[in-house]
Amino acid sequence: MLIESRPLADPEVAALVAAGQRELREIAGGAAGRDIGTRGDACWLTVVLAGRAVAYGGIRVRDDDTGELERLYVRPAYRRRGIARQLVAALEETAYQRGHSVVRVETGPHLPAAVALFRACGYEPVPAAGGPVEGPYRTCFAKRLPVPA
Repeated sequence: MLIESRPLADPEVAALVAAGQRELREIAGGAAGRDIGTRGDACWLTVVLAGRAVAYGGIRVRDDDTGELERLYVRPAYRRRGIARQLVAALEETAYQRGHSVVRVETGPHLPAAVALFRACGYEPVPAAGGPVEGPYRTCFAKRLPVPA
């Protein structure tokens, strides 16, 4: 398995983005959230297995101390193999290298596998910016990154 930085414009990554958006719309009944933009501060990582892009996710700057995970997606045929956990770890490392001490993520109760993933990776529920921890399509988590000794 290879985890590498690729732009969203890469055809394989664009196919993953489209598949992820489709799946979110199906699950959330059209409430899939915002489309992915081309924020200059976001870093996108792609998981490649046997030459095929099978997962992607991003980390963006939320503020000086905080990075925010964006749009993690693993193709259905590749789920339950630990790929998402490894991608989260790689994104956390990227956040750490960027100087962040905290990583946040927003998901939702309509995505129980995502909620379970973040809890298993050590994320704790936190209030959303300007709102409660949970809502019909919103559950927020944060994790403090380890500091060097």
